[in-house]
Amino acid sequence: MNPNFLDPILLARIQFGANISFHILFPTITIALGWVLLFIKLRFNATRDEAWMNAYRFLVKVFALSFALGVVSGITMSFQFGTNWPGFMERVGNIAGPLLAYEVLTAFFLEATFLGIMLFGFRRVPNWVHTMATFLVAFGTTMSAFWILVLNSWMHTPAGFELRNGVAHATDWWAIIFNPSMPYRLAHMLLASGLTCAFLIAGLSAWRWLRGDRGRDVALAMRLGVTLGAVLIPVQILVGDLHGLNTLEHQPAKVAAMEGNWETRGNVPLVLFAIPNERERRNDYAIEIPNGASLILKHDPAGIVPGLNEFEGKHPPVAPVFYAFRVMVGVGLAMLALSWLGAYCLWRHGQLPRLLAYAFVAMTFSGWIATLAGWYVTEIGRQPWLVTGVLTTAQAASAVPAGMIGTTLAMYIAIYGVLLIAYISVLFHLAKKGGNPTPAPMPGPTRLQPAE
Repeated sequence: MNPNFLDPILLARIQFGANISFHILFPTITIALGWVLLFIKLRFNATRDEAWMNAYRFLVKVFALSFALGVVSGITMSFQFGTNWPGFMERVGNIAGPLLAYEVLTAFFLEATFLGIMLFGFRRVPNWVHTMATFLVAFGTTMSAFWILVLNSWMHTPAGFELRNGVAHATDWWAIIFNPSMPYRLAHMLLASGLTCAFLIAGLSAWRWLRGDRGRDVALAMRLGVTLGAVLIPVQILVGDLHGLNTLEHQPAKVAAMEGNWETRGNVPLVLFAIPNERERRNDYAIEIPNGASLILKHDPAGIVPGLNEFEGKHPPVAPVFYAFRVMVGVGLAMLALSWLGAYCLWRHGQLPRLLAYAFVAMTFSGWIATLAGWYVTEIGRQPWLVTGVLTTAQAASAVPAGMIGTTLAMYIAIYGVLLIAYISVLFHLAKKGGNPTPAPMPGPTRLQPAE
């Protein structure tokens, strides 16, 4: 279809969505991987077991590659504030600008400065310096996530400002930073990063083991990834529930779209699957659990839940939010089942069945899928607002012609597709070359052996 026949605002949204979808893949890995590397380094310091250092050397390469692509994709994303969304900085730049500057000053410089020591400093600088560099990089990635989540949360639940001639001015930076949804979004994102990292480590380690790399570092990394996933997923479910309750309080239209609930009423069923029919304002072919949504959202089977008809003309598009939410939850449940089964096999039997090892390989990038689905729920669910109650998406858009946006969108997607394939290929190439090539027996419960 000729892009001139498409809405330029929709094209600009798709283009920004494509950029942020590609960009978020890499911070989702590095935020948690920095802390995993610190844990591994501390284990090496405590035990002087070279297997821990072998695991560190492999995973620090994964970190460096992910960090590099995250930086590059972040730069292209920032350009769009000026090209496609000039109204954003014009209206809320007094708040968004300083928050983005804090991210650069307190986080990015820290990561960039000490990453080189992490990569090349072992045995070139004192061990404590190398360990400290690892800590500072991990701290920097978390601070970067903190400031970005502060801004994103403020856009959903703005606080601590006043409008003067249509322009937002800060009145209370404490209220801006710790706005009503920030703690929930930050915790949810950090846990999502932890799960993404856990399944990435477990998947790459399982692949190495299936290919015959029987080094002890592979077993240690596999155990670490599986255990981390098994511990974090129930915590994420709890935090997700709290985040949902917070969203219900501040953005009820988004929750109504997530649940596919059209009428404000009690005894609302939990819709497992349906085809939302926005034209007739109902769900087709619905599979439901009676009273389920009321029980989850109100902790009362008869609890009254807001419906989409209460926000007619002012609610987000239903189908994308509805389906993305179910993808996120479905992947999360698969993570729960696989990580707990894997942890049981490793800790109880000291071995991983071959079929289960293949399942972990298949789930290597499952964290990406869940994270992207969650972000689509969050960001599409905010429409038609860019900053809730302050700035609509249409008000922030530029006058760039649809044809130009469509052309650059096609270029972005093509380049990102090539880079993503290259990234995944390089990761598995590093896994093929990494590790200790000499098999090392593992006593007792530390054995990891796919069962025939």
